[in-house]
Amino acid sequence: MGKVRVSDVIGTGGTGGTGGTTGTGKPRSSWPVLLVVVCAQMLIWLDTSVLNVAVTTLADPADGLGASQAELEWVASAYTLVFAGALFAGGALADRFGPRTTLLAGLALFGAASGAGAFVSSPGWLIVARAVMGAGSALLMPATLSVIVQSTPEEKRTRAIAIWSSSSGLGVAVGPVVGGALLSNFWWGSVFLVNVPIVALCMAGVAAVVPELKSPRRRQLDLPGLTLSVVGLGGVVYGIIELGNGRTWYGPHVLLPLLLGGALLTAFVAGQRKSPAPSLDVRLFRQPGFAAGSVVLLIAFMALAGHLFYAAFYLQGPRGLSPADAGTVMIAAAIGIVLGSQASPAMSRRLTARWTVAAGVLATAVTYIAYAWLDGGTPIWFIATLLWVQGFGMGLVGTPVTAVMMSGVPPQLAGAGSAVNSVTRQVGGTLGVAMAGSILSGVYRSRMSDASELPQAVRELPAPVTEQARESAEAARSLADSLHLPELATTADRAFLDAMYAATLSIAALALIGFAVSVVGLRTRATEPRAAVPSKVDSA
Repeated sequence: MGKVRVSDVIGTGGTGGTGGTTGTGKPRSSWPVLLVVVCAQMLIWLDTSVLNVAVTTLADPADGLGASQAELEWVASAYTLVFAGALFAGGALADRFGPRTTLLAGLALFGAASGAGAFVSSPGWLIVARAVMGAGSALLMPATLSVIVQSTPEEKRTRAIAIWSSSSGLGVAVGPVVGGALLSNFWWGSVFLVNVPIVALCMAGVAAVVPELKSPRRRQLDLPGLTLSVVGLGGVVYGIIELGNGRTWYGPHVLLPLLLGGALLTAFVAGQRKSPAPSLDVRLFRQPGFAAGSVVLLIAFMALAGHLFYAAFYLQGPRGLSPADAGTVMIAAAIGIVLGSQASPAMSRRLTARWTVAAGVLATAVTYIAYAWLDGGTPIWFIATLLWVQGFGMGLVGTPVTAVMMSGVPPQLAGAGSAVNSVTRQVGGTLGVAMAGSILSGVYRSRMSDASELPQAVRELPAPVTEQARESAEAARSLADSLHLPELATTADRAFLDAMYAATLSIAALALIGFAVSVVGLRTRATEPRAAVPSKVDSA
């Protein structure tokens, strides 16, 4: 059996678009539409990467909100949690009302929450604002891919998906630079307020050039399924975060949320099999390429998000960079993502999707392992090189996996397929931050609680002070400055590095599992186009 290439898959897949026409059949160029939806998609990744450089400022009691490690994890996780849970609803809404309408609604909600989040006065309210921003993004992301799949001619779709995938790299590139510049000149809220004018430009572009694309059948919204998915995932994430806060795994604060969350997610999947209007059409997973691609995306983004969470603390902590300088260094990863995304179609034509994805995941695993040898004096050029290789590897993953997953999805389920593609990324991001943050927090607290590892001056500090220093390395450095106690900062940096080593080796092991899944699950036979998934929509 001959090799199946990404360009072949996406060119002959069952997603058959409208060939660049509007709902009334009027021809329209696909490239202005692509530009607008890619800009809207990029906004999501820009906001995520802005937060990466803002975490240390938010943890600062004087210049930020004095957020604890757990609160910082929830600032990141609340966004991705709601994002992931509501993506199924976003896909259903895109199929029911059309992706253009859903895209405009998502942008409006995202912009409003960003403006409100810029002026909150506590970590709790920021978490709420981030959750609402996640709901807006859940409407936005599936609609962008649905527009591309339905409105781009088949001969241009491979390149369009590659550009769509690389927009994440552009967002990651712009975010740290913009965030660093804003934090150097304005208050922390400016990193959220900057989203508002960008949202306004995107909405104007969508209104001007994105066509109305109606599905053959308007899908219903599965509210019970949506509730189960959000609450279930929330329980799992809450349990993981509590584990990192020093709780024992068998304690009620950890075990009960994990068990309840797992049970609700199981009930969600079981209910979707019987639902006449499922949020997650489980029949899509009958295609081996769709199922394996979903697992690979989940693992790859879980590893990436977890890594970026502790990398931001490392660059601005032990490495001593300012937010602006840290953002500049992280551009290397963004450039790698863009270049990898653009190179992936050509590599897939030569190597097939299976080996292109496998090579990308393996490259990221190597960079994660390398972080176990970094310290406070590691040269910046070496860190930038690791970030570039990591980004290039991730760029090789996104486009081929998306192409394989969407190749057998029928047009009336384009929104649902897009939602699954998106939700695996966001669920992975949520779990990755929770996992890395828990390891980071748990190991750090353990090191800072070991009296034999602490200098005499630190052991003699009052109990409330030492407890505050155990909360996070950022809190310890702030105390060291106010108490003129450099030994405390040095101890905190050493404890943080030990914690980062544990986290990065765990992330590397996860990436190696993703490598194995890509080799076994994305075999040639699994990536061949298959008949459209049977659907209740078809039989209606």
